[in-house]
Amino acid sequence: MITRMHSELTRYLRTETVGGAMLLIAAATALLWVNSPWGASYVTMTETVLPIAPLHLDLTLADWTKDGLLAIFFFVAGLELKRELVVGELADPRRAALPIIAAVGGVVTPALIALAVGFGVEGMDRGWAIPVATDIAFALAVLAMTGSRIPASARVFLLSLAVVDDLLAIILIAVLFTTTLSVLWLLAAVGCFAGWALAQHRRISSPFVYMPLALIAWYALHEAGIHPTLAGVGLGLLTRVKTDPGEDEAPATRLEHLIQPISAGLCVPLFALFASGVPLDGKVFGQLFTDRLSLAIILGLLLGKTIGIFGISWVAIRFGIAKRPANLGYRDMFALSVLGAIGFTVSLLVAELALAGVGDDTTVELAKAAVLVTSMTASLAGSALLLRRGRVHQARHDAGALQRQNGAA
Repeated sequence: MITRMHSELTRYLRTETVGGAMLLIAAATALLWVNSPWGASYVTMTETVLPIAPLHLDLTLADWTKDGLLAIFFFVAGLELKRELVVGELADPRRAALPIIAAVGGVVTPALIALAVGFGVEGMDRGWAIPVATDIAFALAVLAMTGSRIPASARVFLLSLAVVDDLLAIILIAVLFTTTLSVLWLLAAVGCFAGWALAQHRRISSPFVYMPLALIAWYALHEAGIHPTLAGVGLGLLTRVKTDPGEDEAPATRLEHLIQPISAGLCVPLFALFASGVPLDGKVFGQLFTDRLSLAIILGLLLGKTIGIFGISWVAIRFGIAKRPANLGYRDMFALSVLGAIGFTVSLLVAELALAGVGDDTTVELAKAAVLVTSMTASLAGSALLLRRGRVHQARHDAGALQRQNGAA
């Protein structure tokens, strides 16, 4: 009975709808909590230090969610990317061309718009990277909830786009936010990656091999001065995705089924809880649509993502560089491009990294508020467009069914 309940729970948490709903609940809880009369307790919670003295890790609870739990989220993203590259949509160059091109457009255009709007503003030397990422879990959750009548190729396109998009964002994190580099610790991390790859090659399946390698790789990158969430991506990309003869599941599939419920049901919601607590007082609201930093983020996400993803996709299809996904029209792709403006998880992370120590205490809060407001706007606008397109597709399906029925009669 317990085993069956556990199986049902993990299956439930594995769906994008539930994972996205938990993310939204956590973010809403943080916003309500920090703006309530008990807001001081929220700040106390996030700033509580949970140290591991022997390892000299004096991190707050907020830091543990940002540096630790998000590494698990990025590990799942790495597994998804590896699967797409080897056996999925991105394995076929012709089919991979469009989401890859769209992802590049969805990274470059927001960055250019953010730079143009916020040029000369303190913090924009790295703050332009805030609007470049699409939140995989959030965007897919909105698609699952409101795009059920959209062709299945929509999910494949959005997933492939978001995975490549996040890979580019991860590369930016590695390049922009690595200030001091310890070569010895970096070599230790590389050694862990090599050990993981070797264990995969030797078909070792024991968690007593992989768990220490993962933990040491995370710690080594942390000590090397590189954001430790990159350990998750690296290990995910080194995991085998093809099944051997007689093997039911590849290690990547097995690990994703095991870890994705933890990522969706615990890691991402907890990060949202600790990262979304922005005091929305009159000062923040007053600056949200007048401050050039927040405007750079809002316009970079909402306009840059939509224009970048849809615009470059339209050009690539029009000139024969890529093929449009099966059964998807340009209006469907525009709706999906709007969902690409949902930044959330990675954008909040980049905001904290890029603006640490910049300006006063309200600078990071203002950037986070801009990300939250824009992500909610994009999710609502994208939902409305998807529902409308869903009715169109349903009407076409019903008309086709009626025509076939009349023809048979």
